[in-house]
Amino acid sequence: MKAAMIRVLSVLAFLSLAQVAQAADAPAKYAASCGACHAYGVAGAPKTGDAGQWEPRLAKGMDALVASVKNGLNAMPPGGLCNGCSDEEYKELITYMATPQ
Repeated sequence: MKAAMIRVLSVLAFLSLAQVAQAADAPAKYAASCGACHAYGVAGAPKTGDAGQWEPRLAKGMDALVASVKNGLNAMPPGGLCNGCSDEEYKELITYMATPQ
């Protein structure tokens, strides 16, 4: 019984650390894929950290924003240069870009 409890606690600790690591990955993924356009507002891309530019987009809902990334929108190609990203990673990246820096 005690060994089983230790295993459960170990798994929970690992999952917690994995979530923290994923959140920490957002700046690196942003720099590698999103930053080229969103840092400067290239071709109408909403600038990173500019709440005013992101507000109307966020009002559409996160699922709509993820769909826009996956399908491409205006000058942004499908996948937004992060073709290996999961929906959760896209959500993390969108949240990162929409948050004032």
